[in-house]
Amino acid sequence: MRGVRWRRVASQIGRSATVWAVSTLTMLVLAALLPDFRLQSADGDSATRIAVTAACGAGAFGVLSAVVWPLLVRLLLLVPALVLGLLVFFLNGSLLLLALRINPSGRGEAAPETAVIVAAVMSAVASATGAALAVRDDETYRRRLHRLAARRRRSDPPGPTTPGLVLVQLDGVGHDVLGDAVRKGLMPTVAGWLGTGDGTQPTGDDIPRSTPRPTHRLTPWRTDWSSQTGASQLGILHGSTFDVPAFRWYEKDRGEVMVCNRPTSAAELQRRAILRTGDGGLLAVDGASRGNLFSGGAGEQALVLSIATRRRARENRSRAGYFAYFSDPANAVRTALSFLAEVAREIGQSTRARMRGQRPRVSRGGLYPLVRAFATVVERDVVVAAVMGDMLAGRTAVYADLVAYDEVAHHSGPGSRDAEKVLQRLDRSLALLQRVAEHAPRPYRIVVLSDHGQSPGETFRSRYGLTLGDLVRAGCGLHVPRRAEHTHSGAEARAAVRAALRRPVEEKSEQHHPAPGSEPIVLASGNLGLVSFPDVPHRMTKEEIDARHPALLSTLANHPGIGFLLVRSAEHDGVVLGARGTEIPLAELDDRPGPLARFGPGAAAAVRRTHSFPHTADIMVNSAFDPADGEVLAFEEQIGSHGGLGGAQSRPFLLSPLELSAPVDGEAELTGAEQVHQVLRRWLGELNGPQVPLTDDTGADTRTDDTRPDDTPDDTEDERAA
Repeated sequence: MRGVRWRRVASQIGRSATVWAVSTLTMLVLAALLPDFRLQSADGDSATRIAVTAACGAGAFGVLSAVVWPLLVRLLLLVPALVLGLLVFFLNGSLLLLALRINPSGRGEAAPETAVIVAAVMSAVASATGAALAVRDDETYRRRLHRLAARRRRSDPPGPTTPGLVLVQLDGVGHDVLGDAVRKGLMPTVAGWLGTGDGTQPTGDDIPRSTPRPTHRLTPWRTDWSSQTGASQLGILHGSTFDVPAFRWYEKDRGEVMVCNRPTSAAELQRRAILRTGDGGLLAVDGASRGNLFSGGAGEQALVLSIATRRRARENRSRAGYFAYFSDPANAVRTALSFLAEVAREIGQSTRARMRGQRPRVSRGGLYPLVRAFATVVERDVVVAAVMGDMLAGRTAVYADLVAYDEVAHHSGPGSRDAEKVLQRLDRSLALLQRVAEHAPRPYRIVVLSDHGQSPGETFRSRYGLTLGDLVRAGCGLHVPRRAEHTHSGAEARAAVRAALRRPVEEKSEQHHPAPGSEPIVLASGNLGLVSFPDVPHRMTKEEIDARHPALLSTLANHPGIGFLLVRSAEHDGVVLGARGTEIPLAELDDRPGPLARFGPGAAAAVRRTHSFPHTADIMVNSAFDPADGEVLAFEEQIGSHGGLGGAQSRPFLLSPLELSAPVDGEAELTGAEQVHQVLRRWLGELNGPQVPLTDDTGADTRTDDTRPDDTPDDTEDERAA
């Protein structure tokens, strides 16, 4: 045993010496290439003296990075998280200048701008060298994971031995997209879980001897009419999608536009869901929420939008995950370099698409390359690191959202090569979590799911040269501007970036509190449009709309880009309107689906449910849908969209371990995020996990003190190390 310990010590010393030697060599090479970086005096020094100077400088820089960097991050807690990521290079450069100043030889010297370059290169090389050595020694990697978990166990009493549940949401990845990715070999980890390389699930004698038996089952489920993250994730985490008719909608009684990815709106939606269901959420006991719109009642929260409005409160941990991750300089430099590489990749891909005349296409300029890089690199790295820390800490339930695919698919298309590359990287993240689970203090069941899919198609504006708002104004006899304006995008990544920068999700406050007037408010949620008349306090009926604007409903219903309308009716309660005067009462939709027929089974039930919501718009507009190619027409500037009915957007997936019970019995269909919530709660019960506590009418937690999660906002040592 003593011999094994000494071998470990010798191995660690050898790796440290190797990293030091590589860093020294890197510094020598940079000194030879960069004119403003010197390791010798003006009169010249011997090769030995220069080498000693480089070794001392590299050693001092390594020690400062390990000791001073975490302190710098803590001192900069008030700096917005994304800004901190951009400051990585400058902070590293400052540490290098300090290392050269305290160098015993007194020979080192560098210009400030050169120090930034040298520090970034040295950190990247040192990180890559250390990682390469660790990868080659699997036992070293295994010991490191055990050591991280042991730190928590030494300070806490022994945790439970029952399995925990890790839920990873791949935002926007539809059931069919996942199956195609598995068949193409893009997601080998998921293929291994399914026990096949072609996306099917063979059983019994159909499994070849060389094919591993599946460990997971793949189940599709159907969203509500509002097929977007706000509704689906609220239903999954809090058990209610009631009164969430779209991604954004106007509430007449409050005079406010609700936007699901706006922090104040997310907080209000979460409050309403808790009042309606009477419980705190799926993660209410010993849970962690990472990168989500809603908390799920978790005691550990990071990058959660619904708590981003509580700036100074001790319980505000919406941005804590960034600091836990960036406290390691190697993480910071690696992510920063990957961020820049992703920006360059997006610029190159969009330039090629424009030069080839690719259609459909939307604008990908402005700040979009930065938003994409944030979603596909920064948010992914931080969330995955946080989940690793949760698993090593032995938490019972973890829910994390990875928005990378959804952001890229909006602008490049759901089946594009750009989006496929993102799926490959997400699969590697799943593989990493699977490996970490092998070293966690308790067994884990990893469930992967999506909140919705995406449907391809060009935008309504690009096909017809006008927006939905222009069409509504024309139907009302109002002035239509010559030039159609762009519609705001509802992508979740933009909200995460703005929350990280401590900026409102949409800058103009009048967009959320429109001035009173008779002109209609037209909002878009993918291929779902909402028209409201703010000067009428109630939801208008068809008869009232016809009396006020006789041409409006027929203009909309007969337009080739519109699939159907939903309006309230004084005679029939609610009616669906289609082209050529089609008018079908909601009660008759099962027998006469009319324009809903092409939208598939379940469309009528989804429309009827949305009609029952208190804040459904005066006119609900769903775009046209072509079942032959699955294309819709987005009212936003997106060529991969979701938010309404039509195609793959309404068909997400649930990938669950076979140790858990089947989500549904036999051929039954899993319908709605609320049903998914009930399935996940059942699985927590099967794993002897927490029972979701009830709350009183105010939404306050009624748990006793011995079951209430710790409110301390400090990041765990495991999270910082991960």
